[in-house]
Amino acid sequence: MCRLFSLFFLALSSAVHALSSTGSRLLVVTEDSAADKEKYSTLWSDLESRDYRLAFEAPKNDKLALFQHGERAFDHILLLPTKSKGLGPSLTPNLLLEFISNNGNILLALSAESPVPSAISSLLLELDVHLPPDRTSLVVDHFNYDTISAGEKHDVLVLPKPSALRSDVKNYFGSGGLIAFPRVVAQELGSASQLLTPILRAPETAYSYNPREEAENVAEPFAVGSQISLVSSMQARNSARFTVLGSVEALEDAWFDRTVQSPEGKAVKTSNRAFAKSLTGWTFMETGVLKVGKVEHHLSTITDSKSGNDSVAQLGYLNPKIYRIKNDVTFNIEMSEYSFDHLSPFTVFPNDKLQLEFTMLSPFHRLDLQPIFTTPNSTIYSATFRLPDQHGIFSFRVNYKRPFLTNVDVKREVTVRHFAHDEWPRSWKISAGWVWIAGIWVTILGWVAFIALWLWSEPAYEQNQGKKRQ
Repeated sequence: MCRLFSLFFLALSSAVHALSSTGSRLLVVTEDSAADKEKYSTLWSDLESRDYRLAFEAPKNDKLALFQHGERAFDHILLLPTKSKGLGPSLTPNLLLEFISNNGNILLALSAESPVPSAISSLLLELDVHLPPDRTSLVVDHFNYDTISAGEKHDVLVLPKPSALRSDVKNYFGSGGLIAFPRVVAQELGSASQLLTPILRAPETAYSYNPREEAENVAEPFAVGSQISLVSSMQARNSARFTVLGSVEALEDAWFDRTVQSPEGKAVKTSNRAFAKSLTGWTFMETGVLKVGKVEHHLSTITDSKSGNDSVAQLGYLNPKIYRIKNDVTFNIEMSEYSFDHLSPFTVFPNDKLQLEFTMLSPFHRLDLQPIFTTPNSTIYSATFRLPDQHGIFSFRVNYKRPFLTNVDVKREVTVRHFAHDEWPRSWKISAGWVWIAGIWVTILGWVAFIALWLWSEPAYEQNQGKKRQ
């Protein structure tokens, strides 16, 4: 019994120690595992140091299966370029999409030196990511290239790390330094899907070019400037992540700590290793993962003499199933952000808002949630408001979806009822009704006075009155 308990404790501790929030089983799809193990040895050692269990498999291996007994056999997939046109029966576009639908994450690395398999092209078209029609095109830039290794071809781009997508979006990929992208495959993102987000776009002076074309000028390039995405991401509605890296050479050991020099810059060391960590960390759910803790709502009373959170006091018990119209209600939600190996308090950017909706068919209230308390690994956001004068089935809903963050959609249903018959205020407490109450009493008193006057003023009859004469 003690031995079984020890084995269970070790398994539990290893699971807790894993850095990825969704699992540590990583499938590496490569045709030449021996050569790729040596070529990307630093990348493999970095992943193993973060407790990933790597499994190297050939794309056309008959024993390879992404699912076993209806469940995922792997948590993440890293697809390296292959020379063949297909990926085998276990890596069809439908199976890869099903893997994403089952919360699996995929990192796809491309190279201009290897043709893109038809299965990968079909998969990217399903996601509205378009590649050049010819399979040998690459991105060149005559102003942002490495003068040491690509002084003539200009096909090794030297670019700074990605900047923030917007002012209200956190940057998980940039912290200074230059990144070398040798022989990049251009990607063009469709505008119809809101799930696609570019991580790094090409400079305005870059364009997609087929080196087999002898013409000096490219008449109609596939894409130019910021139309080209060098690194792209897609986060599904279930928060599964799919990343496309246009240059697999950027992950090689040779470029992790290499000296590069742009035409107008100094010779510096590349930051490819740090970028590879941030890219794999985000794709494999080590960063940008939001966790929701306690969700509470309760009746409240508001004290005007106090300010802030001190003015709100709880009434009754937590999370009741039914409220009354015009009740004062407080809603609290606890949120954390997972970052590699720990949970930290989630902080909303100054230009962004975390909002609460009190909705039936449409929102009756949309309120900004304010942080009221911070723990070592979470932040509690709160909002207090008065329920609308409408009965029915309502929902407290927090729907927070931002680029590079997992989706948060929390909903709690409650019933809102009318006033009970003994909950209405008495008529004498309503000042506007005093006139009507006074009118009622005036009518009653007037009628009593009239009856009394009529009884008092009865006419007198004569006692010795004779017969009536004609």
